[in-house]
Amino acid sequence: MTAAIEIKGIHKKFGAIRALTGVDLDIAQGEFFGLLGPNGAGKTTLISILAGLARSDSGTARIMGHDVRSDYRQARRALGVVPQELVFDPFFTVREALRIQSGYFGLRRNDVWIEEVMHHLDLTSKADANMRSLSGGMKRRVLVAQALMHKPPVIVLDEPTAGVDVELRRGLWDFIRRLNGDGHTIVLTTHYLEEAETLCGRIAMLKSGRVVALDTTANLVGSLHNMQLRVRLQGVLPAMLSRSDWVERDGGYTIPLHDYNEVEPILAALRNGGCDILELELLQPDLEDVFVEIMNRDQHRPQEY
Repeated sequence: MTAAIEIKGIHKKFGAIRALTGVDLDIAQGEFFGLLGPNGAGKTTLISILAGLARSDSGTARIMGHDVRSDYRQARRALGVVPQELVFDPFFTVREALRIQSGYFGLRRNDVWIEEVMHHLDLTSKADANMRSLSGGMKRRVLVAQALMHKPPVIVLDEPTAGVDVELRRGLWDFIRRLNGDGHTIVLTTHYLEEAETLCGRIAMLKSGRVVALDTTANLVGSLHNMQLRVRLQGVLPAMLSRSDWVERDGGYTIPLHDYNEVEPILAALRNGGCDILELELLQPDLEDVFVEIMNRDQHRPQEY
């Protein structure tokens, strides 16, 4: 099967700055894929190359088999992009903006789809409102709707929930999940790592223009073995349990664990030492822990976990 997105050896410089250095990625059709990295890692540059807004210095990029340079019309038709910036025309209503967006792809009778998209994004009540009058969250929903007007098989979401309140964010993700369930390929960039962990089946992490980690979300999270036990006690910590790796904070202790079998001996020693346990919490590593560890490494090759 043709890959939804195929990126081979992409390099891009802006003057002396290397934005991308040898990026390789294959994203299968129907994936919900996360593209993560700190500011300046190259995520938006890579998206711009896919969307035809920037040209790579070398390498190739294809969308549904269509080269973004030599077959740019078909590549662009296969892609919908929700930009990070709130870009809108202040002179049109929501419905007019969506009709104009449809016209860019030669779709003259698209009102049924426009109404359906507005319904699922809770924009129907704002259909005749001027774009200037919308809140930031509603403007972002219109950007999502615009990206969907030509029913692209591949949708790229660049920080789609930045500045969006909890209720709107939940509704947006319900709709995006539905699109993914219908077979659309979703590529997400976000600084909300809990979103990426919940939604994405596979994740690539960029650092300084390179892919430094690429694997399933489960494998990435499972690569860390730094569980922690958090306890708040009443009483004096027994001398036998005083260890240099126990971190005292906020009236309690954070204790590193390698496996679950360490929990019971610690709790038994606390009880035998006369300590009352006021609070107890077992913390599992999450995607944020993985992200921080990988970004702090000095590495130049993708890590397979």
